Amino acid sequence: MENLYDVIVVGGGPAGLTAALYLARAKYRVLVLEKEQFGGQIVITHEVVNYPGIEKTSGKTLTDTMQRQAQSFGAEFQLAEVIGFDLDRDVKTVYTSREDYHCFGVLLATGAHPRAVGFKGEEEHKGRGVAYCATCDGEFFTGKDVFVIGGGYAAAEESVFLTKFARHVTILIRKDDFSCAASVAEAAKKHEKITILTNTVMEEVSGENGLTYARYKNTATGEMTEHKSNESFGVFVFAGYAPATDAVKGIVELNEHGYIVTDGSQKTSVDGVYAAGDVCIKPLRQVVTATGDGALAATELEKYVAAMHRKTGLHPEVPSFQKSEAPVPASTEASVNATEIFTDEMKQQLDAVFSRMERNLLLKLYLDSRPISAELEGFISALVTLSHKLTMEVADKQAPETFAPCVKICLEDGTETGLTFHGIPSGHEFTSFVLGLYNAAGPGQAIDEDILQKIKAISKPTDMKILVTLSCTMCPDLVKAAQRIAAENPLITAQVYDIRHFEQLKNHYNVMSVPCLVLNDENVSFGKKNIHQILELLASL
Repeated sequence: MENLYDVIVVGGGPAGLTAALYLARAKYRVLVLEKEQFGGQIVITHEVVNYPGIEKTSGKTLTDTMQRQAQSFGAEFQLAEVIGFDLDRDVKTVYTSREDYHCFGVLLATGAHPRAVGFKGEEEHKGRGVAYCATCDGEFFTGKDVFVIGGGYAAAEESVFLTKFARHVTILIRKDDFSCAASVAEAAKKHEKITILTNTVMEEVSGENGLTYARYKNTATGEMTEHKSNESFGVFVFAGYAPATDAVKGIVELNEHGYIVTDGSQKTSVDGVYAAGDVCIKPLRQVVTATGDGALAATELEKYVAAMHRKTGLHPEVPSFQKSEAPVPASTEASVNATEIFTDEMKQQLDAVFSRMERNLLLKLYLDSRPISAELEGFISALVTLSHKLTMEVADKQAPETFAPCVKICLEDGTETGLTFHGIPSGHEFTSFVLGLYNAAGPGQAIDEDILQKIKAISKPTDMKILVTLSCTMCPDLVKAAQRIAAENPLITAQVYDIRHFEQLKNHYNVMSVPCLVLNDENVSFGKKNIHQILELLASL
C-alpha cells in the first residue's frame, strides 16, 4: 500500500516530536505532519529555564534539537494541513492538503493556539498595536507603554521580558491574582517597570496610526478607566490557548472546552488513536508534561501497531535513514564583525548545501553610507569564501536608504532571480537565506507538482515584501515559502527586509508585528504563512 506508515503524528510540537523519536528509535515507520512550523507554541518563548537537564535555552533551540534527534532515527516530516480522517478501520487514513496517508495508529498532538479575548478593536488592530508574541514584536514598542492582558505563566514571564523594550508595562488580570506559580509571578510583582491591576478587563482599544486609546474596567468596583495618549502604545494578549481540535470534532470524545478526553495511557475514545500535549485535558501545560505525554503515547502505540502487523500481515517499509534533500544549516547569531563568523559545524552543513547546487550564483551588494552596509559586505565576503559556486560583486553606485543595504541573489551572468535580502541575513533568517540560494541555484527544495504548476501559472508581475526581525521565530517559514515561489516564477519577486534598518517601511505600512507580507505595495497581511496560503493571497489579487 502506498504511503503506509505505522504511526502518523499530527502536530510537530514537543509532544509530537518526542513520540516520533520513541517510535522511530523502536524501528517503526512514523510520519509527523505539521500545518505551520515544527516546534509548536514553545518556539516563541525567548527563554526556557525549567526544562530538566537544560539550564537555559530558547524554545526554538530546544525543539530544533528534538526534531534532529527524531530525524536521526528515521522519523519523516512533512508540512501539510490535515483536513480529515478515516479512523474506523484497521488501516486508517489521514487526508491532508498535499496527499492522503495511511497508517495503523494516529497520535493527535495538535496543541493549542493563542486565545483572543474579544474586546472591541482586538481583531481590527492585530499587527498594528495588538500582539500575541513578545519575542517577535516586543522591540516594536521600544520606549512606549505596553498593556499585558492575562494572569498566567505567559503573562507573568513575557511581561518581564517586555520591560527590556517598553517604557512601562501594565498587566490587566481579570481575577484577584496571578494563576501561575508564585515564584514566576514574584518577578513581575517586584519589577519597578511593571504595574499590576487585578480584577480588571480590557473593554476597548482604538487609534488611527497605532493604538492611542484604551478603556478598561475594574470588575469589582465597576470603575471605568480611559487611557489616552498622544503616542502609540501596545497591547499584548496572553489569555491562554484554545485546543486545535476542529478536525476531530465528532470523531473522538472532547470535553465541554474542546480538549481531547484520554485515559491514563493517552488513549482516546477511538482504538488506535492517542493524544498528547496541550490538546489533552490536563492541569499543567508545559514542555516537560508534553514530552511525557508523547513518550507514554508512543510506547502504547508500539504495542498497538505490533498487534496490527500480526492481524493484517502488512508491514510498512522502514527507511534506513531519512535524509532531507539539502541539509539545513543551523542559524547563527554570530556578530558579522567577528573574525570567525562561521563555526566548523556550520561550514560542514553549508558545504553539504553548496555541493548540491546546480548553478553558480552571484551575490550582488547594494550599499549606502550606514555602518550596517560595511557589516553586510563583511558577512557576504566571508560566506563566498566557503564555496567556488558563490561570487560577490558590489554595485558601482551608492543605493538609497530605502533599498540598501541589500544582497540580490543573481545567476552567474547577473540575471536576477527575484530574491533579495535587505539587511544582514543572520539570526533566525540565516537558514532561510541559505535555502534561498539553494532554491535559486537548483534543484531546490522538493515541491509538489500541483503546487509548482500553480506557481508557474501566475502571469501577473507580483512583488512580495516580507518584513521581519532576526529575533522572530515565526518569520523564517514565511520567508522560505515566499522565496520558494519567487525562485520558480520570474514574474515574482521576494524582497525580505530586516525592518529594524528600514524605519520608513515600518511607518509606511504601520507595522507593529512580524512577519508582515506586503503584496504589490498595497495588500498587507500579518502572521506566518505557508506556500498554500501565499498562493491563495496571490490568486486574490
